[in-house]
Amino acid sequence: MTSPTLRPDSIERGDLAVRFRVEGVRDVECIFPDVSGYPRGKLMPAASFARGAELRIAQAIPMQCVTGDYSLDDAIFPDADPDVRLVPDLATLKPVPWASKPRYLAIHDCLELNGEPCAFAPRSVLKAVLARYEALGLQPVVAPEIEFYLTAACTDPNEPLVPPRGRGGRAEAGQSAFSLNMLNELAPFWDEFHAALDTLGIASDTWIHEVGLTQYEINLLHGNALAVADQAFLFKYAAKEIALKHGLNAVFMAKPIEGQAGSSMHLHQSIVDANGDNIFSAADGSATARFHHYIGGLQAYMPDLMLIYAPFINSFRRYVAGSQAPVNLHWGEDNRTTGLRVPISAPVARRVENRIAGADANPYLAIAATLAAGLAGMLEELAPTAPITGNASDHGHDLARAFIVAHQQMAASTSAPRLLGAGFVNAYLSVKALEHESFMREISAWERRFLLPQA
Repeated sequence: MTSPTLRPDSIERGDLAVRFRVEGVRDVECIFPDVSGYPRGKLMPAASFARGAELRIAQAIPMQCVTGDYSLDDAIFPDADPDVRLVPDLATLKPVPWASKPRYLAIHDCLELNGEPCAFAPRSVLKAVLARYEALGLQPVVAPEIEFYLTAACTDPNEPLVPPRGRGGRAEAGQSAFSLNMLNELAPFWDEFHAALDTLGIASDTWIHEVGLTQYEINLLHGNALAVADQAFLFKYAAKEIALKHGLNAVFMAKPIEGQAGSSMHLHQSIVDANGDNIFSAADGSATARFHHYIGGLQAYMPDLMLIYAPFINSFRRYVAGSQAPVNLHWGEDNRTTGLRVPISAPVARRVENRIAGADANPYLAIAATLAAGLAGMLEELAPTAPITGNASDHGHDLARAFIVAHQQMAASTSAPRLLGAGFVNAYLSVKALEHESFMREISAWERRFLLPQA
């Protein structure tokens, strides 16, 4: 299970078949990210995968709701329920670290039967945005910082999530930000998770204990936007699978525990030209006009894309004034209260950090939306506001404050379809409307607690 990953330019189907036989590989997980960033797909016999057997799945699957429902809008998903082809990206072919017997996985693209990318597939959305950069001789460089909680097993969804017992037999009870002792409390999980990231080729940087009870943050190294999105997708998949092996839950909800910090997915981004030079920095080390136009694009267009960065009802619980979860799109240097932070760095590393996206956001869509907004700003030469100092929360909460508001704003937007594709936006809005309707049918503990005796 620790054999090196095959290079895509060296893979021959015959060689792959031999390798599978030698390693005793029976199956390959043919997976793709759905609209929520959840892995879906089919398990294919390794021999069939090696010989390139065609694989299809219903076109609607990439847009499956978290409830399991599908849109009934025939203009988006026809009653005929047509197929798309699943085509593997062999650069993502890796052993599955948590499998009990040798197994591989590969991330697939969803292609229409005519060969066109499926407009509903999140990986297609990101690739379409990256193609616009490529046409200009540019390449984005992205680095995510992913926060999540490890909790005790949750057998009853009516009960709140609680911290697990650590090596000392007790659950964590206090503020332990950046504690190495508390990072080590769940060492068996971390040891296996670290090995899994190595096997999957996920390049991680620092690992820390965050401010919440058993909340952690792991930073991925910067790199090609599609490759990094693939790594973030597999990161979440691996965390959940390995946590379950250890009697835990890896939780990427934006606000999973009342009174505790929310979980984000901060996105650092810069742009390089064909020579590999950072276009945000001039030869003398100063910030370029394109750097400021990029920020101007983020400020202009991200509000209409808020539903991408905060895709669920729960997502909006994270944006609390006075915390380091941003409530607006002001920007500033080395200022963690802003929605757009510019870290202090050498000119070669000048970048913008999008602090809006939650850990629950689909990494493909969050990266695509951010890069599309920034590119539009550069092309339209949009000017940003002046950078601020001090607490950005003092400047007001001007992002959508609730799911339904963000949904309405995206639905009314003329820029969202232009940036992400009209077909995708229409389907996304339809899925999110279904999820909202499902939520509204459920009565919460808050309603029973306060309304039952007083309403």
